[in-house]
Parts: sequence; structure tokens; C-alpha cells
Amino acid sequence: MHLLFTVLVTFFAGMGAGLGTGFAGMSAAAVISPMLITFLHMDPYMAVGIALSSDVLASAVSAYTYHKNKNLDIKNGLIMMASVLAFTVVGSWVASKVPSATMGGFSVFMTFLLGVKFILRPVMTTKEAMQGVSAQKRAVQSVVCGVLIGFICGFIGAGGGMMMLLILTSVLGYELKTAVGTSVFIMTFTALTGAVSHFMIGGTPDWLVWGLCVVFTLLWARIAAVFANKATPKTLNRATGVVLVVLGVVIMGFNLLT
Repeated sequence: MHLLFTVLVTFFAGMGAGLGTGFAGMSAAAVISPMLITFLHMDPYMAVGIALSSDVLASAVSAYTYHKNKNLDIKNGLIMMASVLAFTVVGSWVASKVPSATMGGFSVFMTFLLGVKFILRPVMTTKEAMQGVSAQKRAVQSVVCGVLIGFICGFIGAGGGMMMLLILTSVLGYELKTAVGTSVFIMTFTALTGAVSHFMIGGTPDWLVWGLCVVFTLLWARIAAVFANKATPKTLNRATGVVLVVLGVVIMGFNLLT
């Protein structure tokens, strides 16, 4: 009975995380962690480690799918990733000086608001419009925005994927599919860095829970990414918005339970 319950919890956690990753470049940690803590009573630090490691393959397969459909900006993604990783460390250091209780709900609330934004004000930028920006200007923008994303991600401990999607679409003017593809490309490496550090510090995870979360998140991320790359911009905006709104509400519910 306990095994069946574990499978069900990890299945729905993986489904939510995979859909969020494949559609919106959302970090799996935002979905998997609260579910493992709430229903399996797992240590929060280890739950985050499992969630981050689940995010690695899910983001990688999503990035591959977007790249195959020519919806990934690798060059500027690498530039932004360097800034994100560097300033995540800075943000983490600053966060260590601030009471953590004040930061908890920020990324969840942002997930909900971003979902509403995609439904009411969809991103309809075209690739042609994106290409109108010079390579030098885009590189500078990528560095500056990477600094901002990394600092906020390190400061609140989550929300990197959401921040990237918001900034790529609203600030840098990316077309939605390219924004998501670039976001999951960066998240592959940031999640890997986080997962390795968590397991090095916290020890080995529960391998059954880890394996189930990785497999289910990977499966649903692949399904979502395939659908997203075939969808029209209008349909993708709506689907992304609905997924983010639902996940935002569900995660807020889990946070209230804990």
C-alpha cells in the first residue's frame, strides 16, 4: 500500500513538473518539492535535491525537442547561463543574511500571475521581429538579464525558470517557443549544478522516489514539449497560461498544508 501511494505521489508530482517544464521552462523543484514534503514527509533539503535532479533530464529532453524544431537560441543562452550561475551564488549569499520566512511564496505567486498574463496578454512576437535586434545588443541584454535572474533565483531559492521566461518574452522580446526552448536549455545546467551540490552535501536520496520522479517528469516534459512545438502561438499561450495558473494554485495549496 505504501509503495502504491509513493508511485501515485511521484506520478502526479512528475506530471505537474513535466508539464510545467515542457510548456513554460518551469523548474521541477517548484512542483515536486512541496509534494514530496507534504505527502511523503521527506526532508525538505533532500526533496529539493530530488526535484532538481528530475529537472535535469526533463529540461534536457525539452531543450532537444525545441532545438530540433529550431526554437532555441544556444549562443545567447550560453551567455545568459554564465551570468545566471555566477549571480545565483551572490543571491544565495545575500539570502543567507535575510529571514527566509519572508521569501517563501514569491515564486509561487509569480507562477500564478505569469499564467494569467499568458492567457490575457499572449506573447505574439515573431521570429522575424526577434532577428531585428543586433547580435551585440542581444549579447549585452543576455548578460544583464542573466545577472538579474541569477540573483533573484539565488535569493528566493526558486523561480529561475519563471524569471527567465518572463524576461525573455517581456524584456528581450523573444518569440514564446524560442523563449521556452532557451529557458529549458539554461535550466538543464542550473538544475544539474544544484542537484550535484545537494547530494554532495545531503547524501544519497531515496532511490525509489528519485527514480520515479525522474522517469515521470521526463515523460511528461517530452509530451508537453512535443505538443508545444506543434501548437499555434495562440494555443501555446493559452496552454502555457492554464498550466501555470493550475500549478500556482496547487502549489499554494501544498504550502498551506505544510
